[in-house]
Parts: sequence; C-alpha cells; structure tokens
Amino acid sequence: MIDGLHIATDEIVITNGALEALNLCLMAVTRPGDTVLIESPTFYAALQSIERMGLRTVEVPSHPRDGIDLNAMEWALERHKPKACWLMTNFQNPLGSLLSDDKKKALVTLLTKHQVPLIEDDVYGELYFGDKRPIPAKAFDTEGLVMHCSSFSKCLAPGYRVGWVATGRYSKVIERLKLTTTLSASVPAQVALAKYLQKGGYDKHLRNLRHTLLVNQIKFIEAIERYFPEGTRLTTPQGGYFLWVKLPDGVNALEIHRMALANGISIAPGPIFSAQRGFTDYIRLNYGHIWDARIEASIATLGAIVKDLIP
Repeated sequence: MIDGLHIATDEIVITNGALEALNLCLMAVTRPGDTVLIESPTFYAALQSIERMGLRTVEVPSHPRDGIDLNAMEWALERHKPKACWLMTNFQNPLGSLLSDDKKKALVTLLTKHQVPLIEDDVYGELYFGDKRPIPAKAFDTEGLVMHCSSFSKCLAPGYRVGWVATGRYSKVIERLKLTTTLSASVPAQVALAKYLQKGGYDKHLRNLRHTLLVNQIKFIEAIERYFPEGTRLTTPQGGYFLWVKLPDGVNALEIHRMALANGISIAPGPIFSAQRGFTDYIRLNYGHIWDARIEASIATLGAIVKDLIP
C-alpha cells in the first residue's frame, strides 16, 4: 500500500513521462467525436491532446482553492454523456487547487454512478507543503474506473521521461496501445532511477525540494504584493509550482505575455488554459526556479507592465 493505493504490479504500465500515460488513457476510452469532461481552467496539454484526437471538450468550472465544482460536473455528466474525465486532483496546473479527501471520494462516487472513467493526472502530488502527501482519487476507486498517472519528471529527473499509469480495468487495452506506439520506455533511464531509489535518498531530496518550493512561493507572493498594482489577486497553493494571478480589470493577459517576452520574461497567459479562450485577465507564474535578484527584477518589470496597461 502506497499513498492510500492498493495496486498490483501487473496493473502498472511504464511510459515516456506522464503525458504519454495520459494520452494512452485517453486513447483507450474514447473515439473521434466523443466528448471529454475537463476542468476550467485546465492544463493546456490536455486541450492539445483532446484536439489532436478529434474529441470534443466540456469545460466545468474549477475553484482556485477547492478544485472542480461537483454540482456543475454532475449537470455536465447528465447533459453531455462524456466518455472520459481528465482532471488534476492535487495542486492543479494552473490553479494550484487541491481537492479534499471528501471531495475526491465524492468525485469518484459521482463518476462511478455514471460509469465515466477518470484520467487522473497526479504529477504534483509529492510536492506538498503540509504534513503528508494528499492521497489520489484512485484511492477511492472500487471498480477500476480511475487511471492514475504520474512521473518522476516534476519531482526528480525531468529529462529521464519516466512515467507510469495504474490502469485499473483498462490494463489490457493500455498495454496494447503502449506496445503499438512507443513499445517501451527507456530501460537505462528506468535502471538509473531504480538504483537511485534503492539507495534511499529520494525522501531527503523531496523534503529539500518541498522546502525550496515553499520558500520560492513566499518570495514570489511578497514580490507580487510589492510590485503589482492594486486590484491584483492571486492564489496561495498548498503545494506544486504555480501561482494563478488575477490581473486588474481591463488588463489583457495576451498583451502582458507579448510585452513580457520582449523583456526576456516568460509567463503563461490565461487563454491557453481554456478551449473557449477565456481567462483573458489571468496569468500563471511558475515559482519552480531558485529565487534570486534576477527573478525579483523580472517580477518588478511585470508589475510595471501591468500598471501601464490598466485602462
């Protein structure tokens, strides 16, 4: 038993990062023209995968702190009859939201009632700032409807591209899809990770990484409060990498993005996180880099750009 999960080894498929795991799951349970339920805003790679496979999206609003709105989700399930649901339950990208254990249980109960499989993207679950790791929604799955995806990319070795999926009832079809697409994840990378894990340094590394991210988040928030104009609001996630920043009314995120790039600053504008191109006055900031004078200067520059664009 790990992180509240009881999973047999033959249920796990090793993939080239979590994104391949997520795509294999999507391929396993949908066909072109089907509908997929997603949260809004959502991870932009989910939108790209859904579009590439010829699928349609139904966006359900998600709260910056508590995650997806289950009442709106139930209405969408009954009205649109989606073939799959793709969600981040722990420290969602871009919001940083975290579903409580009770809400995860209610989520799985609701999807089980409608027999809609859940593709759970849990790549940030290890990056918590509290006392213990938040358990995945998969822990409440009693019928094999939840496909739980994660990887080492966000918490240890991005370049190794080693991920996995706990496949639930879809193990055979996902194994076949993996075999007929990329055959196998890198064996040398898997061996290197296995040897590192056997030496027992992973937990210490994660503790250090969590501490660094928490310090970075505090520094970012303090800098935004110092340099951004009145009317700016932002989230304070309990883990992960991201801050979701609401700009003052009338400020356009795409314009901020263009001007930031001209100053050598990379941000993610809100519209890329929605199939409807909404969230035009939001940006996502990544506090995953070590705080230094250069980053503070970039935040100050961003704040000045936002001030200049207030109508």
